[in-house]
Amino acid sequence: MILSAASILFIAWTAAVAICDCRSRRIPNSLVVAGLAAAFICAFFQYSPFNVPTGQAVIGAVVGLLALLPFFALGVMGAADVKVFAVLGAWCGVHMLLGLWIVASVAAGLHALWLLITTRTRLPVIGRSATPTFAVAGKASTPYGACLTVPACAWLLLQLSNSVPR
Repeated sequence: MILSAASILFIAWTAAVAICDCRSRRIPNSLVVAGLAAAFICAFFQYSPFNVPTGQAVIGAVVGLLALLPFFALGVMGAADVKVFAVLGAWCGVHMLLGLWIVASVAAGLHALWLLITTRTRLPVIGRSATPTFAVAGKASTPYGACLTVPACAWLLLQLSNSVPR
């Protein structure tokens, strides 16, 4: 499997997002902007790892942003997660967003369930305090940005491995 420069760029961006999110539960805006710029540049020069043209990259970014914005407005999701989903829309196209969102939500749910079990948190306690339901080392515990980017990266690697002639 030979990776193009655009594929390497996408993998590096998704890894950086996942690492930042897992370590600090923060994703710097500079990383989001860099990912969006890279996605649009790759799309413009028809070098996107997912073969997404410029128009579809714009539509994917807008749909990704608008799809998760209500969750941010309700206070159940961070702004960075919404922005990362918009960037994934630009990279992957609108057609992949629903699948990524479902896989990420299942992964986040399993992570939350694991935390419930390992921290022995009782269900009636959830939602009573102003702090996050799950906190590890004082940080909100489910790294949803990582839950979004890891499946996108895995999907690209799967596509690339399936396209290798045998």
